Amino acid sequence: MTNKKEIFAGIIIIGNEILSGRTQDTNTATLSIWLNSLGIKLQEVRIIPDVEKTIIETVNELRKKYNYIFTTGGIGPTHDDITALSVSKAFGVEYGPHKEAMSILEKYYKPGEFNEGRQKMAHMPLNAKLILNPTSGAPGFYIENVYCLPGVPSILKSMLGGITNKLVGGEPIQSMTINLRTVESEIAKSLKKVQEENNEVEIGSYPFFKAGKLGVAIVLRSIDQNKINKCNTEITQFVKQKEIEIISND
Repeated sequence: MTNKKEIFAGIIIIGNEILSGRTQDTNTATLSIWLNSLGIKLQEVRIIPDVEKTIIETVNELRKKYNYIFTTGGIGPTHDDITALSVSKAFGVEYGPHKEAMSILEKYYKPGEFNEGRQKMAHMPLNAKLILNPTSGAPGFYIENVYCLPGVPSILKSMLGGITNKLVGGEPIQSMTINLRTVESEIAKSLKKVQEENNEVEIGSYPFFKAGKLGVAIVLRSIDQNKINKCNTEITQFVKQKEIEIISND
């Protein structure tokens, strides 16, 4: 079997409310799990304010760096929703009422409800392709490799199915988590040795504190399940030698 080329993505979270802490970002987790299932590796996440210059610069930097970019937030009806205009400027294309988006929203709202604020949600790069929104009508859009999605988590999640078939992925990324009752310093040297001998598996260790006790989660990630299994065997061996309790392994 021939190896597929690795495909990489970046996420740009846009919104002052995320930076201020008023709103918690959950979209990164949703997008990264979805991307993993498609064999697309998330390499970078940026959280930036609702500032046109910053959005333009960040979009232009990351779209050249990765195969796909996903933006979240800033495509609603209010004055601070400036993502669509900023993306238009990043690509140097005309911005205005998108004919297809206007038609969708006109049909979505009752007569007289499609006011000026709601019409703003149909303003985007005129050459953009739409991402249909089964939850609240207002579409997202994409232009070249930049996909612009809303910030509301439930709406974003409902729109992902509509673009899955537009993305070219690699091999789906497999993962396994080993939860141990230990501290990182106890396993660091042994874990480093396993990583050095298995460079096609990404190994991460993450301390946790549950029920008043410390533990470490070891996460193994690779496109090859057999290589994950090999690492799991090697880690289990040194864990048993050190008489460390394995809480769970899945």
